[in-house]
Amino acid sequence: MSDEFRDYVKDKELNIETTGRNDDYSDTHRYPYEPTSYAVLDRIIESGYLEKEDIVLDYGCGMGRVPIYLNHCLGCKTIGIELVEEFYIKACQNKINYAQGNQVSFFHGKAEQCVLSPDISACFFFNPFDLGILRGVMGNILDSYHRTPRRIRLFYYYAQDEYIGFLSGIPELIFLDEVDCMDLFPQMDSRNRVMIFETVV
Repeated sequence: MSDEFRDYVKDKELNIETTGRNDDYSDTHRYPYEPTSYAVLDRIIESGYLEKEDIVLDYGCGMGRVPIYLNHCLGCKTIGIELVEEFYIKACQNKINYAQGNQVSFFHGKAEQCVLSPDISACFFFNPFDLGILRGVMGNILDSYHRTPRRIRLFYYYAQDEYIGFLSGIPELIFLDEVDCMDLFPQMDSRNRVMIFETVV
C-alpha cells in the first residue's frame, strides 16, 4: 500500500480531505502545499514530546491535516494559520466535517504576522516558507516567550541545513531531539526527519 493511499484512507476515517500536492500558490518565499504524511505525524506522536495538555500552532496549516490529526490522537488543542484563502476555507470545512472539531481553530493570514498567545506550548512547521519569513516568525515566537517565559517546543519537518543552522544559533533555543523518518519513504532523503528544539527555561 502506497503512502499516498494510506493517507487517503486516513482522511476518509477522519471525514476530511487533505491529500494531494498543489503548486498554484507557491513562489520564491512560500513553498507548495503538500500535507505532512500521517506516518510522520505518528512518529511525532510516538516520540512523547506532545501531550494532551499542549496547545499546538501549525504554521502553514494548509487544509488542516496536522491540527485535526493531533487533536484526534492526543486530545490537545490545536491552531492552524494559513495564508492561501482557498486552503484556509478548505481547512474550515474539514473542521466542520471532523466530528471533534471544537478544540481545533484555523486563522487566515501571514505566518510572520501571527502573534502567539501565552498558552501556546508547541509549534509545527513542514518547511512552509523561506528563511526570511522564518526569521520573522521566530521573532514573534521569542517575543511571546520573553513576555511569558515557558517551554515552547518547535517541531520542524523536512528542514534544510540553513534553517537548522539558524535555529541552532538562537540563544533561547536548545536542540532537543531528532525523529528519523527516512525509512518511511522509498527515497533516502536526509531531510525526512523532524528536528525538535525547545526554549530554555
